[in-house]
Amino acid sequence: MRQATNGDVRLAYEVSGPSDGEPVVFIEGLGYGRWMWRWQQEPLAADYHTVLWDNRGTGESDVPEGPYSIETMAADLEAVLEDAGIDRAHVVGASMGGMIAQRYALEYDRAASLSLLCTTPGGPDAVPVPDATQEQMFAAPPDADERERIKHRMRPAVSDSFYENEPELVERIVDWRLESDASDPAKQAQAAGVATFDATDELPNLETPTLIMHGEADRVLPVENAHLLAELLPNARLEVVGGGPHLFFIESADWVTDRLEAFFEANPIDTGGV
Repeated sequence: MRQATNGDVRLAYEVSGPSDGEPVVFIEGLGYGRWMWRWQQEPLAADYHTVLWDNRGTGESDVPEGPYSIETMAADLEAVLEDAGIDRAHVVGASMGGMIAQRYALEYDRAASLSLLCTTPGGPDAVPVPDATQEQMFAAPPDADERERIKHRMRPAVSDSFYENEPELVERIVDWRLESDASDPAKQAQAAGVATFDATDELPNLETPTLIMHGEADRVLPVENAHLLAELLPNARLEVVGGGPHLFFIESADWVTDRLEAFFEANPIDTGGV
């Protein structure tokens, strides 16, 4: 595990894959640890130089007092890539990570491409997280133990059949979340940044090649947000996963990884590296 610093905040990250491969950096969603990207990072590391990092408040990174802004977390990403010696990278973000990716591409010059999964541009035209989903994601039955609370809060992010069809995987995910996800106060600090995020006025000027992917049945950030992103971004392609939930990149992992790799191949990094 390596550490970068943004001011006095230490940010944990790890690199994998060939040092001469094109860099790919992954950005997690609200509260999630680095485990979130294992289904994409591990196969892509065969050919790409991958970077996984913990957002502030998560995993092995520092937990400064909140609230956190998306702008600050984009600056954290810049510190990580600077520390890793990466000049240009394919930037992949999901949910809150997709917001960080958008802000990063708008503020800094290292993003060679963007892959935006289950995310939103924010602003008045965006479809917010439904009230019922918010209630379930930040609450749990009072008599539930920690494992049951995690399962309860995650249900809106997965398909109705996921827990029944993949019980062993569900238990592994719970283990990973117990080990490295953000605490409730840190999640609230991150959520403050999500609540105020709005890139709508700036995105029409962002020429970075962009792949947008979204689950059709997303109960966290409804799919209308993906269509809004596609309308705003001038160099974007949209792929909607039929019936896909918020965490479609876990439930349809191979499909997502294949499309990411094809997108990277179609938009190679001309200069830079490690």
